[in-house]
Amino acid sequence: MNLKQLEILCKIIEKRSFSRAAGEVHLSQPTLTEHIKSLESEFNLKLLDRLGREVVPTKAGEILCRYAERIISLTNEAKQSIDRFREDLHGDLSIGASTIPGEYILPHLLFKFRRKHPRISLTVIIEDTGGIIERVLSNQAELGIVGARVASAKLDYHRFVEDELVLVLPVNFACNTEFFTLDRLQELPFILREEGSGTQIFINRIFEKFGINTKRFNVVARLGSSNAVIQAVKDGVGVSIVSKRAVEEELRRKTLKFIPIKGVELLRRFYVVLRQGRTISPLSEAFMSFLLDKKFNDNKGSWER
Repeated sequence: MNLKQLEILCKIIEKRSFSRAAGEVHLSQPTLTEHIKSLESEFNLKLLDRLGREVVPTKAGEILCRYAERIISLTNEAKQSIDRFREDLHGDLSIGASTIPGEYILPHLLFKFRRKHPRISLTVIIEDTGGIIERVLSNQAELGIVGARVASAKLDYHRFVEDELVLVLPVNFACNTEFFTLDRLQELPFILREEGSGTQIFINRIFEKFGINTKRFNVVARLGSSNAVIQAVKDGVGVSIVSKRAVEEELRRKTLKFIPIKGVELLRRFYVVLRQGRTISPLSEAFMSFLLDKKFNDNKGSWER
């Protein structure tokens, strides 16, 4: 058994196909077959089953793959640690981010990070806050950037950067007021995000402080992304509360307008979230240090849980 054989086994299980795995590891299918036969001979157990065109692991294959993933991860971590010692960090880094940081904050920062670490290739997985936190909890992502804290003893949060939310309206929305009261707000046709969204979690918490449940809003639609919400508002479907970062261009071009809500401050924070107690790789450590050292982050205090 060697590391290459373990990588091949996990790749075949991931892709559920010898041909697709062969393309990923740049080896021929017969070569992959020989590696799997060698592993099966060593353990005297069948590791993979062919079900038509699909390849699925046996129970023994699942068990070996779980250990193999840990071995591969530790091997990569060891290489990265040596590279960091030599000040030569390189490799692939995949992180998770909720919609607003993923689409409106990270792209600019990734450019700066790449200038500092040109041999690190970054992939950003964008989901709602709930999805990113689930990835961190299940160890599918070493770190995430989210727009709300979900209470859990298994998570560590670090304050990252502030974000302002604003009430946006179609430009032809008829109103002759400089602000909306909370009572008036409940009469407006509202477009909301899905419940797993960090924006929606934050909005729910803010209005709960005033004794208002957003379920009492006149909700005309729930949409799965900030871009979809913004487009629906521009099309006159209703009003919504969104990140000001996401509508800066629309407000500048006057394709949307915003009106304050009397007595309500809509400031929130984004957080870097990690699995509590997990040792992160040198690549993730370098990226997190870069994020938290930025001048716009004025909170460099202790970790929160």
